[in-house]
Amino acid sequence: MKRNQLLKHLRRQGCHLKREGASHSLWINPQTGQIETVPRHTEIPNRLAKKICKGLGVPEI
Repeated sequence: MKRNQLLKHLRRQGCHLKREGASHSLWINPQTGQIETVPRHTEIPNRLAKKICKGLGVPEI
């Protein structure tokens, strides 16, 4: 899955960028307060994308 596609999905679900790290970005779901890291690779494996969505408490893609 493309990183941009995942980030677009997270934004639609109400999540936003908390801060940028060296090799990843921290995303937060303000409704639940959960935080997940998203790597800066252009391609993100589907299993990792599902884990990120689950960790933020949003529906999977």
